[in-house]
Amino acid sequence: MSAAMHNVTATSRNQRGKGAARRLRNDGQIPAVAYGKELAATPLAVQPKDILGVLRSERGQNTVLQMKVDGAKDLLVMIKTYTYHPVSRELEHVDFVEVKLDRHVDVDIPLVATGKAAGIVQGGILRQVYRTVPVRCLPDRIPLKIEVDVTPLSLGEAIHAKELPLPEGVEVRLPAEQTVVSVVAPEKDRSEEAAAAPGAAPAAGAAPAAAGGKAPAAAGGKAAAPAAAKDGKKK
Repeated sequence: MSAAMHNVTATSRNQRGKGAARRLRNDGQIPAVAYGKELAATPLAVQPKDILGVLRSERGQNTVLQMKVDGAKDLLVMIKTYTYHPVSRELEHVDFVEVKLDRHVDVDIPLVATGKAAGIVQGGILRQVYRTVPVRCLPDRIPLKIEVDVTPLSLGEAIHAKELPLPEGVEVRLPAEQTVVSVVAPEKDRSEEAAAAPGAAPAAGAAPAAAGGKAPAAAGGKAAAPAAAKDGKKK
Protein backbone atom coordinates (compact mmCIF):
# COMPACT_ATOMS: atom_id res chain seq x y z
CA MET A 1 0.00 0.00 0.00
CA SER A 2 1.33 3.44 -0.90
CA ALA A 3 2.41 5.69 1.94
CA ALA A 4 0.13 8.66 2.63
CA MET A 5 1.78 12.08 2.47
CA HIS A 6 1.60 14.74 5.18
CA ASN A 7 1.44 18.49 4.57
CA VAL A 8 3.65 20.97 6.45
CA THR A 9 4.40 24.64 5.96
CA ALA A 10 7.71 26.46 6.22
CA THR A 11 9.02 30.00 5.77
CA SER A 12 12.32 31.06 4.29
CA ARG A 13 14.81 32.67 6.66
CA ASN A 14 17.73 34.90 5.82
CA GLN A 15 19.33 35.46 9.20
CA ARG A 16 21.60 32.84 10.68
CA GLY A 17 23.55 32.35 13.88
CA LYS A 18 22.70 31.70 17.52
CA GLY A 19 21.09 35.10 18.04
CA ALA A 20 18.79 34.69 15.05
CA ALA A 21 17.89 31.14 16.12
CA ARG A 22 17.08 32.35 19.64
CA ARG A 23 14.80 35.09 18.31
CA LEU A 24 13.13 32.55 16.05
CA ARG A 25 12.42 30.22 18.97
CA ASN A 26 11.09 33.14 21.02
CA ASP A 27 8.59 33.70 18.19
CA GLY A 28 7.39 30.09 18.45
CA GLN A 29 9.36 28.65 15.52
CA ILE A 30 12.56 26.65 15.15
CA PRO A 31 15.33 26.78 12.52
CA ALA A 32 15.45 24.09 9.87
CA VAL A 33 17.39 23.25 6.72
CA ALA A 34 16.28 21.42 3.59
CA TYR A 35 18.82 19.94 1.17
CA GLY A 36 19.24 17.21 -1.41
CA LYS A 37 21.26 16.02 -4.40
CA GLU A 38 19.65 18.68 -6.55
CA LEU A 39 18.73 21.11 -3.76
CA ALA A 40 21.26 23.46 -2.20
CA ALA A 41 21.01 23.86 1.58
CA THR A 42 17.96 26.05 2.12
CA PRO A 43 17.45 27.73 5.55
CA LEU A 44 13.85 27.49 6.75
CA ALA A 45 11.71 28.09 9.82
CA VAL A 46 8.99 25.66 10.89
CA GLN A 47 6.47 25.26 13.69
CA PRO A 48 7.81 22.73 16.23
CA LYS A 49 4.32 21.40 16.96
CA ASP A 50 3.94 20.45 13.30
CA ILE A 51 7.19 18.48 13.33
CA LEU A 52 6.42 16.83 16.67
CA GLY A 53 3.07 15.77 15.24
CA VAL A 54 4.90 14.03 12.39
CA LEU A 55 7.46 12.36 14.67
CA ARG A 56 4.72 11.07 16.96
CA SER A 57 2.58 9.81 14.11
CA GLU A 58 2.28 6.17 13.09
CA ARG A 59 5.02 6.42 10.47
CA GLY A 60 7.21 8.83 12.41
CA GLN A 61 10.40 9.80 10.64
CA ASN A 62 9.45 7.69 7.62
CA THR A 63 6.61 10.09 6.76
CA VAL A 64 6.84 11.73 3.34
CA LEU A 65 6.11 15.45 3.66
CA GLN A 66 4.66 17.81 1.09
CA MET A 67 6.28 21.05 2.25
CA LYS A 68 4.83 24.41 1.23
CA VAL A 69 7.44 27.17 1.38
CA ASP A 70 6.44 30.83 1.10
CA GLY A 71 7.89 32.49 -1.99
CA ALA A 72 9.34 29.22 -3.30
CA LYS A 73 8.23 26.02 -4.97
CA ASP A 74 6.80 23.21 -2.86
CA LEU A 75 9.21 20.52 -1.75
CA LEU A 76 8.82 16.80 -1.22
CA VAL A 77 10.94 15.95 1.84
CA MET A 78 11.49 13.60 4.73
CA ILE A 79 12.89 14.34 8.18
CA LYS A 80 16.58 13.41 8.15
CA THR A 81 17.72 14.44 11.64
CA TYR A 82 16.44 16.52 14.54
CA THR A 83 17.75 17.71 17.90
CA TYR A 84 16.28 18.45 21.31
CA HIS A 85 17.49 20.90 23.95
CA PRO A 86 19.53 18.87 26.49
CA VAL A 87 17.69 20.35 29.49
CA SER A 88 14.22 21.47 28.41
CA ARG A 89 13.88 18.59 25.87
CA GLU A 90 12.16 20.98 23.47
CA LEU A 91 12.67 20.47 19.75
CA GLU A 92 15.48 22.79 18.61
CA HIS A 93 16.39 22.06 14.99
CA VAL A 94 15.32 19.90 12.05
CA ASP A 95 17.05 18.79 8.86
CA PHE A 96 14.94 17.76 5.87
CA VAL A 97 16.19 15.83 2.86
CA GLU A 98 14.51 16.23 -0.51
CA VAL A 99 13.11 13.07 -2.08
CA LYS A 100 11.78 12.22 -5.52
CA LEU A 101 8.90 9.84 -6.16
CA ASP A 102 10.93 8.03 -8.83
CA ARG A 103 14.08 7.62 -6.74
CA HIS A 104 14.68 5.05 -4.02
CA VAL A 105 15.28 6.03 -0.41
CA ASP A 106 16.93 4.10 2.41
CA VAL A 107 14.90 3.89 5.61
CA ASP A 108 14.60 1.73 8.73
CA ILE A 109 11.28 -0.09 9.20
CA PRO A 110 9.99 -1.62 12.46
CA LEU A 111 10.14 -5.43 12.49
CA VAL A 112 7.24 -7.01 14.37
CA ALA A 113 7.28 -10.70 15.36
CA THR A 114 3.80 -12.21 15.52
CA GLY A 115 2.59 -15.51 17.00
CA LYS A 116 4.19 -17.75 19.62
CA ALA A 117 7.18 -19.78 18.50
CA ALA A 118 6.93 -23.55 18.95
CA GLY A 119 10.43 -23.49 20.43
CA ILE A 120 9.23 -21.47 23.42
CA VAL A 121 7.09 -24.43 24.51
CA GLN A 122 10.27 -26.52 24.27
CA GLY A 123 11.96 -24.20 26.76
CA GLY A 124 13.59 -21.85 24.30
CA ILE A 125 13.71 -18.05 24.24
CA LEU A 126 12.73 -15.86 21.28
CA ARG A 127 15.66 -13.66 20.34
CA GLN A 128 14.86 -10.76 18.02
CA VAL A 129 18.15 -9.57 16.58
CA TYR A 130 16.66 -6.58 14.73
CA ARG A 131 13.92 -4.30 16.07
CA THR A 132 14.09 -2.36 12.80
CA VAL A 133 15.40 -3.49 9.42
CA PRO A 134 17.03 -1.28 6.77
CA VAL A 135 15.16 -1.31 3.47
CA ARG A 136 15.25 0.48 0.12
CA CYS A 137 12.17 1.50 -1.84
CA LEU A 138 10.40 4.41 -3.51
CA PRO A 139 9.14 7.11 -1.13
CA ASP A 140 5.48 6.28 -1.72
CA ARG A 141 6.11 2.56 -1.13
CA ILE A 142 7.57 2.81 2.38
CA PRO A 143 5.79 0.16 4.49
CA LEU A 144 4.45 1.01 7.92
CA LYS A 145 6.07 -2.12 9.39
CA ILE A 146 7.24 -5.60 8.45
CA GLU A 147 5.51 -8.48 10.22
CA VAL A 148 7.03 -11.94 10.45
CA ASP A 149 5.19 -14.99 11.83
CA VAL A 150 7.46 -16.87 14.25
CA THR A 151 4.95 -19.62 15.11
CA PRO A 152 6.75 -22.40 13.13
CA LEU A 153 10.14 -21.75 14.75
CA SER A 154 11.41 -24.67 16.84
CA LEU A 155 14.31 -24.53 19.28
CA GLY A 156 17.51 -23.71 17.38
CA GLU A 157 15.71 -22.44 14.28
CA ALA A 158 15.85 -18.92 12.83
CA ILE A 159 14.37 -16.59 10.24
CA HIS A 160 16.87 -14.95 7.91
CA ALA A 161 16.74 -11.68 5.99
CA LYS A 162 15.95 -13.45 2.70
CA GLU A 163 12.84 -15.00 4.31
CA LEU A 164 11.21 -11.74 5.39
CA PRO A 165 7.78 -11.14 3.79
CA LEU A 166 8.45 -7.84 2.01
CA PRO A 167 5.86 -5.78 0.11
CA GLU A 168 6.30 -5.43 -3.63
CA GLY A 169 9.05 -2.98 -4.53
CA VAL A 170 10.76 -3.16 -1.11
CA GLU A 171 14.29 -4.55 -0.78
CA VAL A 172 15.95 -5.39 2.54
CA ARG A 173 19.50 -4.06 2.93
CA LEU A 174 20.94 -6.98 4.86
CA PRO A 175 22.93 -10.06 3.79
CA ALA A 176 20.56 -12.82 2.67
CA GLU A 177 21.67 -15.22 5.43
CA GLN A 178 21.58 -12.64 8.21
CA THR A 179 19.53 -13.91 11.18
CA VAL A 180 16.78 -11.49 12.20
CA VAL A 181 14.79 -13.67 14.65
CA SER A 182 15.69 -16.98 16.28
CA VAL A 183 14.71 -19.33 19.11
CA VAL A 184 17.66 -20.11 21.35
CA ALA A 185 18.27 -22.14 24.50
CA PRO A 186 18.36 -20.25 27.80
CA GLU A 187 21.75 -18.72 28.62
CA LYS A 188 22.44 -21.28 31.37
CA ASP A 189 21.87 -24.20 29.02
CA ARG A 190 24.11 -22.72 26.36
CA SER A 191 26.91 -22.16 28.92
CA GLU A 192 26.71 -25.79 30.05
CA GLU A 193 26.77 -27.05 26.47
CA ALA A 194 29.81 -24.92 25.70
CA ALA A 195 31.64 -26.23 28.78
CA ALA A 196 30.93 -29.85 27.80
CA ALA A 197 32.04 -29.40 24.21
CA PRO A 198 35.37 -30.98 23.12
CA GLY A 199 38.20 -28.49 23.32
CA ALA A 200 36.26 -26.19 25.63
CA ALA A 201 38.36 -23.76 27.65
CA PRO A 202 38.94 -24.72 31.30
CA ALA A 203 36.75 -23.11 33.91
CA ALA A 204 37.93 -19.82 35.33
CA GLY A 205 40.43 -20.29 38.15
CA ALA A 206 41.35 -23.86 37.17
CA ALA A 207 45.12 -24.34 37.07
CA PRO A 208 46.48 -25.96 33.89
CA ALA A 209 48.42 -29.20 34.18
CA ALA A 210 52.11 -28.61 34.77
CA ALA A 211 54.09 -29.08 31.60
CA GLY A 212 56.94 -31.55 31.80
CA GLY A 213 56.48 -32.04 35.54
CA LYS A 214 57.53 -28.46 36.33
CA ALA A 215 55.82 -26.59 39.13
CA PRO A 216 53.34 -23.90 38.08
CA ALA A 217 54.31 -20.25 38.31
CA ALA A 218 53.91 -18.56 41.68
CA ALA A 219 50.92 -16.29 42.39
CA GLY A 220 51.04 -12.94 40.63
CA GLY A 221 52.31 -14.43 37.41
CA LYS A 222 56.00 -14.47 38.46
CA ALA A 223 58.03 -17.62 37.95
CA ALA A 224 59.09 -19.53 41.04
CA ALA A 225 62.62 -18.63 42.11
CA PRO A 226 65.27 -21.24 41.15
CA ALA A 227 67.06 -23.19 43.86
CA ALA A 228 70.10 -21.38 45.30
CA ALA A 229 73.33 -22.17 43.48
CA LYS A 230 75.97 -24.14 45.45
CA ASP A 231 78.90 -22.20 46.74
CA GLY A 232 81.83 -23.02 44.52
CA LYS A 233 84.49 -21.85 47.05
CA LYS A 234 86.50 -24.41 48.98
CA LYS A 235 86.38 -24.19 52.70
